[in-house]
Amino acid sequence: MIDFDRFTLDNGLRVLVHRDTTTPLVALNILYDVGARDEDPEKTGFAHLFEHLMFGGSTNIPVFDEPLERAGGQNNAFTSNDITNYYLSVPKQNLDMAFWLESDRMHGLNLSEKGIAVQKHVVIEEFKQRYLNQPYGDAWLSLRPMAYTTHPYAWPTIGKEIAHIENATAEDVNAFFARHYCPANAILAIAGDVTTEEIKVLSERWFGPIQRPYQYQRSLPKEPKQLEKRSKTIHGAVPYDAIYKVFHMPSRLDPLYYAADLLTEILSAGESSRFDQQLVREEQLFSEIGAYITGDIDEGLFVISGKVNEGIDISVAEAGIRRELDKVMLSLVLPAELEKIKNRMEVALAWSELKVADKAMNLCYFELLGDAALWNAEAGKIRAVTDVQIQNLAKHVLVEENSSTLYYMAEKK
Repeated sequence: MIDFDRFTLDNGLRVLVHRDTTTPLVALNILYDVGARDEDPEKTGFAHLFEHLMFGGSTNIPVFDEPLERAGGQNNAFTSNDITNYYLSVPKQNLDMAFWLESDRMHGLNLSEKGIAVQKHVVIEEFKQRYLNQPYGDAWLSLRPMAYTTHPYAWPTIGKEIAHIENATAEDVNAFFARHYCPANAILAIAGDVTTEEIKVLSERWFGPIQRPYQYQRSLPKEPKQLEKRSKTIHGAVPYDAIYKVFHMPSRLDPLYYAADLLTEILSAGESSRFDQQLVREEQLFSEIGAYITGDIDEGLFVISGKVNEGIDISVAEAGIRRELDKVMLSLVLPAELEKIKNRMEVALAWSELKVADKAMNLCYFELLGDAALWNAEAGKIRAVTDVQIQNLAKHVLVEENSSTLYYMAEKK
């Protein structure tokens, strides 16, 4: 159970405070309600570009990391299709400086032509390294547009193509910043040995003067129901054939989201999982195979991906996956099997409540979902999932007409 206080500044910034007296560190997490889904389809990759730009200096701080490191702090960030999240931790006596750093880049980020050019180069090199020059790295560049014909989950956070970042102008970048990086589009959480009154004073001092208005109202197209199987075959310089199979699944706030999450664990979590026991060890169709969910706020994807053993025809390997999915559709999971996975997930949830950085991050995320208190209900929602719900989820989601399959074939030498 995580206790917290909440208040909102006049400029719309939501602030959450959790007191933890067990650590000398204080975590500050700021979540901006903008991700890849909020981009122009012809100008993608901007949310991720801004993850880099935010470390490029601001009005009063030429290099963001330097004062933080001198104060014994550390920081990082990540972008998803839904959010952009920045987090740092500092010794308590330096919390005032942490507020200064975060507020200054919200207020006056350095968006000079030179600074933009530097970060564009960094992102382009990342695109090449992670997506184009790495085995299987480009799989999601094919999978997402195959699975999504309408919704902007159709591209990864890095963007559709390098040209979108190459062609980004200073005008484009400044407009994106003005539209999304403002107090009313952000959630701030502080976790550590602090009081709510302390945080109110710091929040008003550093963020209160930022009066930039909120300029964006999200209105995303809904992905239509998929009615027939989609597939694509690509060839690449990879060591083994691979299968990527995705199914549309319920959104983050749908009660069946938890059934989908549990099912991926039943299928592929650990050596005793169904996929490992049957498809890797018994039938030896795959060298490795896993299942997971993308965890998106809107309707996301239930993902299965595996490396096919040498000498196994990819259609035979896919048939093995289908048999395992059919078993879940036809028969209830065993009580002991379900109990083991629930225990595993509850342990993982408990671990996420130990570090102040994780607490601050989770408070922000669940506040975005509707109420930070939802985090305290997670264990109960996991525990409440039944074998019947898992079977019903499988029957509605894991059907071939709801699937998009990428066959990634190794080039023959």
